[in-house]
Amino acid sequence: MELIINIFSLVGSLALFLFGMKTMSEGLEKFAGDRMRSILAAMTKNRVMGVLTGILITALIQSSSATTVMVVSFVNAGLMTLAQSIGVIMGANIGTTVTAWIISAVGFKVDIAAFSIPLLAIGMPLIFSGKGNRKSFGEFIFGFSFLFMGLAFLQDAATGMGIGDMVAGILAHVPQDSFFTILLFIVVGALVTMIVQSSSAAMAITLMLFGMNIPGFGFEEAAALAMGQNIGTTITAFMASLTANTQARRAALAHMFFNVFGVMVFLIVFYPACDAVSWFVDNVLGGGNDLYKLSTFHTAFNIINTLLLIGFVHQIEMLVCKVLPMKDQDEDYRLKFISGGLLSTAELSIMEAQKEIQNFAERCHRMFGFVSDLMQTADEAVFNKTFSRIEKYENITDSMEMEIAAYLNKVSEGRLSDTSKTQIQKMLRQISELESIGDSVYNLGRTLNRHRMNCQDAFTPEQKQHMETMLGLVDGALVEMQKRIAVPVSRPTTSYNIEHEINNYRTQLKNQNLHDVNSGLYSYQLGVFYIDFISECEKLGDYVMNVVQAGKGLNNGNGENSRNRVG
Repeated sequence: MELIINIFSLVGSLALFLFGMKTMSEGLEKFAGDRMRSILAAMTKNRVMGVLTGILITALIQSSSATTVMVVSFVNAGLMTLAQSIGVIMGANIGTTVTAWIISAVGFKVDIAAFSIPLLAIGMPLIFSGKGNRKSFGEFIFGFSFLFMGLAFLQDAATGMGIGDMVAGILAHVPQDSFFTILLFIVVGALVTMIVQSSSAAMAITLMLFGMNIPGFGFEEAAALAMGQNIGTTITAFMASLTANTQARRAALAHMFFNVFGVMVFLIVFYPACDAVSWFVDNVLGGGNDLYKLSTFHTAFNIINTLLLIGFVHQIEMLVCKVLPMKDQDEDYRLKFISGGLLSTAELSIMEAQKEIQNFAERCHRMFGFVSDLMQTADEAVFNKTFSRIEKYENITDSMEMEIAAYLNKVSEGRLSDTSKTQIQKMLRQISELESIGDSVYNLGRTLNRHRMNCQDAFTPEQKQHMETMLGLVDGALVEMQKRIAVPVSRPTTSYNIEHEINNYRTQLKNQNLHDVNSGLYSYQLGVFYIDFISECEKLGDYVMNVVQAGKGLNNGNGENSRNRVG
């Protein structure tokens, strides 16, 4: 019974450590908000800045896995190139060594858990604060406290279970001073990190075991475990990229290649490297805590690996592109930037959704272009083929609305800042209106198809000219809408002007149509098809304006927000 309690205590302590790290990371991410996203997006102009950015972000959020998944998300959303992502990933490997230094300095010498309880008292009022930034900072404090409480409990549980004696018993059957043993520890380090999904947690366990002075588990064995952890940590980003686009999968693969290559290089000089680190700590750092040796090795491994490969970013990019070639029509009729399996962090996922909404708008614009093609063709086969494309795109817009909405709903389940919650509401409205644009374009195509099937009279030259002019105005509105989705403005003057022009032109053409029908210039039936087309264009303009307004949360003041869904 006591053994079972000890096992659950050990697992629970590890869970508390991981939960603390996750809470601390998310709290800081929300506290930094757009600033952190701006840092990653702007500070990657060259490979050196990319490395420094990776170090900074990972040192702040204490998780190379979180940084790497974040980078994969950026690449997936088209906000970062593959070459830029490789530099940031290199820096993330260096930044994650900060955790080892913190633990080496205070984790097992000072009862940090005793300071964690008072820290919770400081964080409590912040957690219940109405201000988003204070609440996020409170979450950071809570996460920090939980992390070190979990670390202290982990050590107590390991001591209570006699982990040191158990490990010593296992190592007694392993050949000592054997290179095979080093390889075995690398594999174990990789497997443990894959299981706990955190190289920082795996490093904390390694430091704890190393600090127990277990017979047969010395500095070299601990260093081998640390090297294995660098391989194991790549699995998180790799799993996150499985359902992403090709560029994102390439970024995750580059991370794996980079870490595996570093381990292979260090294996060649493993024993001299360990001797060099021991000499450096004893003679330069003045000896002291043995844990410093492991932290120094961990840091040196990642820094040297980065220095060796930073000049070969282009070659790494070429290698992963060769291993994962781009398909001819890669993801042509599916979401380009988000997918059900890729949900990095709630805040950053909003950017992925925003890029997908831009892609949604581009598809609606492309679909609208088929209407002009319908008007300009007299060939029945070409007409039917083009109309079939419009029908296909209408189904795509329906699917895109549902998939993006489902993704945003999944994002909203995470802990979000108030700004992000508001942004999600705006985006949900945008995709709803974009789907209506797809329905409206389909109605235009259906009107032209019904005219061709049921009306003997062709549109007059004047009618065609008016229809093409109206299509030109709507096209301008769609172009402006795409600009405003990318860069919202508080007063979209150009969009308002185009909408008013469309409304006035619709009214003018309706009045002219009544006069022309009464004058016998064309039949009443032809006039119906003609005005149906013009009125649908005006409705489409209203939906376009709704998308623009939703970008800044503006209320629709023209009262023309009727929906005409067919999907």
